[in-house]
Amino acid sequence: MQPCAKRLLTSPRRERPARRLARPSTVPAVSRRDQIRMTDAELAAFLDEQRTLILATVGRDGWPHLMPLWFTVRDGQPWAWTYARSQKVRNLERDPRATWQVEAGESYEQLRGVMVKARVELHRDLSTVSAFGEELFRRYTGLDPLPDAVLAMIATQAPKRVALRLAAAEPPVTWDHAKLGGTY
Repeated sequence: MQPCAKRLLTSPRRERPARRLARPSTVPAVSRRDQIRMTDAELAAFLDEQRTLILATVGRDGWPHLMPLWFTVRDGQPWAWTYARSQKVRNLERDPRATWQVEAGESYEQLRGVMVKARVELHRDLSTVSAFGEELFRRYTGLDPLPDAVLAMIATQAPKRVALRLAAAEPPVTWDHAKLGGTY
């Protein structure tokens, strides 16, 4: 054995000085999550001003399938509609679990959003789908009553579509980085 290696193997271990224990803080730490969480009123206002919801379903291969949808909020729950034969509907027929997200902001201090784990209910009843289509187009066109041409389009589309109710399975996770006041 080389002398250097022998010294390393036979040298006594040095005792390390005892670590000082941190004193408990008298001021509780403020969670950044708590700082940026939206109130129920802020969340309702945010959803009212946004136009696109991203819905993530579980594909047959287990990978997330994300798609944008127009939506409205009924009784605190987002609703959307889509083609009955779409991939997202096929995914939801197999597994009704989904996650939806709405977000806004171009820079860190502007980021706002909500993410919710949900169980999606598919509504196929023509009267339900038609009524929802009218509600959706009133929201997106700003017209009430809707013009006859729009009503005719909805009547043509409704038989091919389903309405989706995104029922929250867990409380929403929200964020509004403007609440940080420019600090990170």
